[in-house]
Amino acid sequence: MKIYLDNAATTPIDPEVVDAMIPVMREDYGNPSSTHSFGRKTRSVVEVARREVAQLLHVSPGEICFTSGGTEADNMAIHIAVDQLGIRHAITSRIEHHAVGHTLENLAKKGKIDISYVKLTENGHVDLDHLRELLRQHPRSFVSLMHANNEIGNLLPLKEVGDLCKEFEAVFHSDTVQTLGHYHLDLRELNIDFVTCAAHKFHGPKGVGFLYINENINASPFIHGGAQERNQRGGTENVYGIVGLSKALQIALRDQEDHQNHVQGLKSYMIARLEELIPGVAFNGDAKGNSLYTVLNVCFPPSEKGDMLLFNLDIMGIAASGGSACSSGSNVGSHVLQNINTDPDRPAVRFSFSKFNTQAEIDYCLQVLAELFAVPVQSE
Repeated sequence: MKIYLDNAATTPIDPEVVDAMIPVMREDYGNPSSTHSFGRKTRSVVEVARREVAQLLHVSPGEICFTSGGTEADNMAIHIAVDQLGIRHAITSRIEHHAVGHTLENLAKKGKIDISYVKLTENGHVDLDHLRELLRQHPRSFVSLMHANNEIGNLLPLKEVGDLCKEFEAVFHSDTVQTLGHYHLDLRELNIDFVTCAAHKFHGPKGVGFLYINENINASPFIHGGAQERNQRGGTENVYGIVGLSKALQIALRDQEDHQNHVQGLKSYMIARLEELIPGVAFNGDAKGNSLYTVLNVCFPPSEKGDMLLFNLDIMGIAASGGSACSSGSNVGSHVLQNINTDPDRPAVRFSFSKFNTQAEIDYCLQVLAELFAVPVQSE
């Protein structure tokens, strides 16, 4: 039996998305920058997709810049703020994705920016009182705080943070890679300057995403070499990837309510059954509260099997993660779990769900976990 519970790393592509991409791959092969009919037809395909994405987010098409994914989009937002807007102070947290954290740290080493880190609450939420204090000390900062943490799932109140940033004339960027497609976001209702997206997090193709750039931001090229993406990102567009992104986002938001109810049900069921089956189990972050419904980070009791837990799950056909997938294969522990003061002696596993998962799969996973921790499973 093979069970995929690592959807925060990437999701399986939706068959409807594949069906939308194949005709483009076969027929719309012209370069979108070419002026002949082949190029014009392909250009039309890109711009239709851009309009569709913009409409879903309630923004104008000119505010959507297609990228290779979330990491590039995060880098692009940061470099626009520092290199083009001249911002010299950043406010972020120590549990951001490395695409944000490492980029800011690199710029700080070069003397281009100073960084302040907002405090976190005991369960890993951003301390909004401390954020206000930092903004009062450093107005017109670049604020980068993710909408949902990719390892523990904690959610940020985007509207509240955006209003706070506006009050202190700060530029607000949020990595929404884990939440776009899983929530209806009306970006016109939020005081936000940059938002990032990766299609493969909501059953779209890998290698494509976008950066939302608020129309009030005057951005010059991030990648030079061509006038693509309204002269903001040189390079021939990933046409079929862009079409796949648009289709995936349409499907995700079309079915969002049913998707959320199903996935939240799986998460809640797994929480309840784990508490019944494994004495001493706990959950990292705010799993039962203000948390992304697709992510559950489980803190297991200390065990001699802890170091091999992911391996043993894999042997039994269950794919999960010890933290962010971007750290897989690294001997360095999760920076997120380190910064919310979890017990390093307790093994942690991130299970992340999608619309394709079933309760039967969760039951099998629970059975395997109970056996690994030598707990007899009571049949219901």
